[in-house]
Amino acid sequence: MAGVNGDGKGKKDDNGIGTAIDFMLSNAKLVLGVGGAAMLGIATLAVKRMYDRAISAPTSPTKMHQGGKRSWEEPAWMGSSPRVLNHSMKSTVSRSLQTLPTSSQACEPASRPKPLRRSGACQSDLQRARMRLSLQERLWEFYQKHVNIPAEEQTVARRAALDICAELRVFLHAKLPDMPLREMYLSGSLYDDLQVVTADHAQLMVPLVLEKNLWSSIPGEDTIMNVPGFWLVRRENLEYFPRNSSYWDRCMVGGYLSPKSVLEVFDKLVGSINWPAIGSVLDYIIRPVVPSETLTLEVQYETDRTLYVDFLPLLVMGDGTSLIAKPHRLAAERHENLWRQSFRVAETARLRALDQEDGGCRSTCLKVAKAVCKLHPALHRLNSSQLTNAILLLSEKEGDWTQEALADRFLQLLRALVGHLEAGRLPCALSPKVNLFCELTEQEVDELGYTLYCALSEPEGLLKTTQ
Repeated sequence: MAGVNGDGKGKKDDNGIGTAIDFMLSNAKLVLGVGGAAMLGIATLAVKRMYDRAISAPTSPTKMHQGGKRSWEEPAWMGSSPRVLNHSMKSTVSRSLQTLPTSSQACEPASRPKPLRRSGACQSDLQRARMRLSLQERLWEFYQKHVNIPAEEQTVARRAALDICAELRVFLHAKLPDMPLREMYLSGSLYDDLQVVTADHAQLMVPLVLEKNLWSSIPGEDTIMNVPGFWLVRRENLEYFPRNSSYWDRCMVGGYLSPKSVLEVFDKLVGSINWPAIGSVLDYIIRPVVPSETLTLEVQYETDRTLYVDFLPLLVMGDGTSLIAKPHRLAAERHENLWRQSFRVAETARLRALDQEDGGCRSTCLKVAKAVCKLHPALHRLNSSQLTNAILLLSEKEGDWTQEALADRFLQLLRALVGHLEAGRLPCALSPKVNLFCELTEQEVDELGYTLYCALSEPEGLLKTTQ
């Protein structure tokens, strides 16, 4: 009994519980013996210390004594259990958090269990889940305000492009009736519902007719230049069908059909058209763009709306390969005889098919990424083909493309692009030997990689810079 009164001095009133514990400890050996009392003492002492700390806690847990030490701290042994969440458990928690609403009450069960020792990890996961939900909302808001083009604007732009196509068709047939051409047609993202921000670009495809027995195609990787994705078109059977047997022999350089020479022919023709007169009839302002990698017309069809129409000669070979007269960006002079292989039709078809199979958000993710690159100066060099193929490659690894997963897939796309830039290679999903980054300089790769890497920590920044 000697220990009952002495330990109670200077302490707050504990309603007799502390006194009872002391009484039990001091008299335990009378009932349990020395060994039993020792075991009971160890267990009870831990409970008593926790209780004493709890009732002595100040109003504010962060209140400091004059000595600089907090007057109440969590016991050192609290949370020191060796049990931790393994990888499987963390994944389960993460997946569960993604489906939770943003309300803080969502984590509270109906009955109050004992506090979790890993509450800090739960709060961290919950914060990440809320950030994903926030990004999801921002992406859809960005899509509605900046990505999606009103149907009326698209209709007017298509009508302007069609007017230009009609004028060129009439002029070419009248000026050069013997030029072997198939019917010209309009193409591009404006006609695939993949154009973003503003309806300002269309492609006028001009299919050339080549005699099958006079021309053959050679893939770039089978030549000394070794450039996958580009092709040579070689003149054949010159001993039986001498020069000028084909209309396109006039565009032959070193035994190969030169896309540069073909463009020069059309450039002279288009340059001879009286565009001011045609523009006055159509109520447009039309002028060729100089300089330009391809033959491009600038069409101002309304006071504040401008459309750029690329004039693209096209070859469709016997095996279905589509080649366009668009030069290699970094080595146009050295590779002036190379025709670029176009995968756009097949890429778009695959993207559409995948979305139709699972109601996915691939096209939406692509349009958001295109808008970000179009509006962000440091990302201008990332084009539609590169973004489309990055998404197609990502689709091979990731199965969840539901609309609710847009934020996660957008972040994955950023990570994937950073990885491809770091490797200096983005393989074409339809032809892996083709490197879609082969026309970027080292400085451009570094700038793109740095911008996207920084965006991983704050992806919403990409959306803020464009607003």
